[in-house]
Amino acid sequence: MARGELDRKIVGQNRKAYHNYFIEEKVEAGLVLQGTEVKVLRSGQASLGDCYASFEGGEAFLSNLHIPAYRDAAHFNHEPLRPRKLLLHKKEIDQLRGKVQRDGYTVVPISLFFNDRGRVKVELGLARGRRQVDKRQREKARDWDRQRARLLRSRG
Repeated sequence: MARGELDRKIVGQNRKAYHNYFIEEKVEAGLVLQGTEVKVLRSGQASLGDCYASFEGGEAFLSNLHIPAYRDAAHFNHEPLRPRKLLLHKKEIDQLRGKVQRDGYTVVPISLFFNDRGRVKVELGLARGRRQVDKRQREKARDWDRQRARLLRSRG
């Protein structure tokens, strides 16, 4: 495990991403957030369920990331589902956009976390969709591994 992974405080994870997609490559990106959004994230509230990355102009945005409204903010609050800009280098954006357009990949967020410096980061996965057959085979293999381990434990 790398040093950076030990210093993470995970806010939210997209567990369905590994079920619905083959994650082939991972990229870490920053997010442009408002103050009330950071306060809500520090309390551990975020939903990455239907979240995805999109490209507009020369920029990348994270859409459908649900960060609930901060209850003590009154009228200075943020929109819970607004698109948030991803902080990536131009070269990284061009590479991701190229793979999405040419090769049919999807960019999905895997986790949302605070790094060791207290900055909010999102781990993006360059993913290819799984078919229903692949999901069933994976589940079948996992069940067989559990059953085999159970049998070996009872014998020995």
